[in-house]
Order: sequence, then C-alpha cells, then structure tokens
Amino acid sequence: MPDWPDANWRPVADIQCIRQRAEVLARLRQFFSERSILEVETPLLCRNGITDPSIEPLIVEAAQFSGQSRFLQTSPEYMMKRLLAEFAEPIFQISKAFRSDEAGSRHNPEFSLLEWYRPGFDHHQLMAEVADLAQYCLGPRPVKKYSYRELFQQCLQIDPFTATIAELEAVACRHLDPGNLSGDRDLWLDLLMSHVLEPQLAGEGICFVYDYPASQAALACVVQADDIWVGQRFELYVDGMELANGYCELTDAPEQRQRFERDNVLRRQRDQVERALDEQLLAALASGLPDCSGVALGIDRLLMLKTGSSDIRDVLAFDWERS
Repeated sequence: MPDWPDANWRPVADIQCIRQRAEVLARLRQFFSERSILEVETPLLCRNGITDPSIEPLIVEAAQFSGQSRFLQTSPEYMMKRLLAEFAEPIFQISKAFRSDEAGSRHNPEFSLLEWYRPGFDHHQLMAEVADLAQYCLGPRPVKKYSYRELFQQCLQIDPFTATIAELEAVACRHLDPGNLSGDRDLWLDLLMSHVLEPQLAGEGICFVYDYPASQAALACVVQADDIWVGQRFELYVDGMELANGYCELTDAPEQRQRFERDNVLRRQRDQVERALDEQLLAALASGLPDCSGVALGIDRLLMLKTGSSDIRDVLAFDWERS
C-alpha cells in the first residue's frame, strides 16, 4: 500500500465551508428558478477539445474509445450552445470543468463552474443579471463598469488599442520588473491587466470591464465602436478577484471556423499540439444559434469571496494533491 502521510487522507475544507458550498449551490439554483431559467446537464467527456492556445485540456486515453482520445471539458460551453441552437431557451449549468497545469492559490485543475446563456440579451443586459447574482450570493456591494479602453486610459494613461508594443512594454517596466520577457501586444496587455490594473480593482466592489480588444475575444461578436474594433466581452471582478467571463456570443459559423483555424496556426508557431475543430459546434452555429449572451462564473472563487479565503484549496473538500 502507498505510504501516505497520516493526515493526507483528510479533507482540506472544514465542515463549515462544506456547508457553505451546499448553501451557495442551493442559492444559485433558487436564483435561476425565480427567473425561469432551465437547468441542463451536458457531457464532461467529449470527442473534441478546444483550440484556444492559452488553455490546455486534460485528455483521457482508453481502448474502449476505438483508439480516439476523449477530452475532459474545460467548460460546458460548446455543448450548451448545441442545446441553444436546437431549443433557443435560456439555460444554466453547474458542472465540473478541467484544465491542465492550472494549480495555485486561485486555480485547481478540477474546478466547479456555473455557466448560463440568455437569448435576446446583449452583454450589458447580461452584466446587469450577473451583478444581481453576485449580490444575491454575497450581499450588497457597489457596482461599477469600465470599458477596457477607459480603464487603461484612466489608470495607466495609455490607449491599449493604439499604443505600440514598445509603449506598452515601457509602461510595464514603470510598474513591474518583467525581466527578459518579450511577446506580442496581447502579452503586454495581459501583463498590465493582471499585475497592475487588477490589484487596483480590489476596492471597487463588483466591477465589470468590457469591450476588450478583438484579438482577445475568441468566441465573442466583434463590432466597431468609434474608431476601434472591440470584442463584446466582459470580465467581472469582485473585491479585485476575477470571477466571471462573458460574451455577446458569435453566431457566424464561417467566422468561428476561421478563428479556430487561426488558433491552430498559433499552436503550430508555439510548438503546441493542434486540435481538431469541433465540427458539431460549427454545425450547430450554421443551423442557427439565436442572438444571445453567455457567461461562465467560478463557483470555487465565489465561495472564496463568501468565506474570505485567499486560497482556493481552503474551499475544496479535496484539492488536486489529495484527490
């Protein structure tokens, strides 16, 4: 038998936290029941993974799959969109999701996710509903909204849509020590967002950042706003913690195919394994996905906010090391 340390079999979370998780899940279901949003369940183990170069799935290899790998889903999004294409009803799902090599104080490779879709909503209408849900679970907090451009201009005095890579790097060097880091403009924008701007949102309560650069909107509609092209995407921060990511969903199948193919070009450039395109999702989009917005919210992080924990392992019955 393995020689485990004596205490390694024990849960990480205490019983009070486990009770709070049960209460949060019940409260989430009550919120959607009151709004007549249907709960659904979709497979976690599927024939396709995602093409996004920044996210790697966990893969299951088994002889019973006729030699074909199956992917533990990084989100239930693609399956839920297939339901939307068929039924066009508002739906939500509470499920597990899996991402490889994501472990730390705010990440566990296996995590709990809430995802929901609202036909007929734009991303601003969905932001309002997300704010309602956050207050429903966490209590009253001020709600603020900044466009991505506005946040960079106000806090860093730079326009993220027009600044050169050299200008973004210079701003980063004024606030951080990036060492020998080099990369494209999205790398520098992500660095500034995560290491400089996110900490400044800690005192903002419920804070939405919306209308990201088009290059950061893989599954969102892209529109022209004033003199720039923006992805109709938003992220939610609560007390400075990133909690949710939402979109005005792309419904154009040929455009989505092109974006998946561009992902694989990036994968080749980065020496990553290419991923097969999810033809079932593309067929669903081609059949007619209704105009809608959707959002994914991290339940474990929601529980961290509710309990005041700074480490995701505190709110998991068994974290990755003990599972």
